[in-house]
Amino acid sequence: MIKTLIKSTRMTWASKNANMFLLALTYAYFSNTPIDNPLQILGGLVLVSVLWGALYTLNDLTDLDVDRRDRQKQNRAFIENLVEKEFILLFVGILTSAVFIVSFLAFPPAFTVIMFLMLINQLIYTLPPIRLKETGLAPFFSTATNSVLRLASGAVLLGNVFLVPLSVYLFMYLAGMGTYLMYKSHSKDASLVAIMGGGVLIYMLYSGDINLIQFVVAILPSFLAAVPLYLSLFTNKDTMFHLADILYHQVAMVFFIICIIVIIF
Repeated sequence: MIKTLIKSTRMTWASKNANMFLLALTYAYFSNTPIDNPLQILGGLVLVSVLWGALYTLNDLTDLDVDRRDRQKQNRAFIENLVEKEFILLFVGILTSAVFIVSFLAFPPAFTVIMFLMLINQLIYTLPPIRLKETGLAPFFSTATNSVLRLASGAVLLGNVFLVPLSVYLFMYLAGMGTYLMYKSHSKDASLVAIMGGGVLIYMLYSGDINLIQFVVAILPSFLAAVPLYLSLFTNKDTMFHLADILYHQVAMVFFIICIIVIIF
């Protein structure tokens, strides 16, 4: 049972958190902002990842009936191995409580507030009666909002949430929305959002809100992983999803962590 619960947290998906923390760190690096709290930054990354692990577990519980009918999700933890609902909720409660207790005691209040926003956003996205994931608003409140909050959580640990330019937050919002739409196979909407994101990216490069090194280090890996995800709209969906998962959640994860350690130490 413990192994199944741990699997449900999808810890390899912590690459999303590492990606956003790395992007925030590049702004500290290029602005010569001193990083006096490297252990707190690493600890913040761990806390955000544990929180999201708990939220993924809750998501799998609420989606159990739907996932059973989805051929692509037959390897989800609670489909492969049955775990009683009470144990799952207890597991989620313990992880979430531990994260917020540690955050409240040892981290800046702004960091705790942003994590609380992550929690609220995911609860209204996942749980009835609101359950935004089953409404037309889902693309606006899923990966899109979560990417912005992940980036903000890293920025506040560096002392200023606006260390990262607003255009970059907008770009990550659009990138997250586009990823969601590609995953859901909404090709027209995904293409439109991709064009909008490309326009914002050109503006960021032209205005100096992001430089080429930041683009290569913090954004290009996720771009490369998004290529098979986009191709899944037109070709073998299962194969492209699997390739995107390996590229972003495994290969890029190692790259992100190495870069984070190099910058903060």
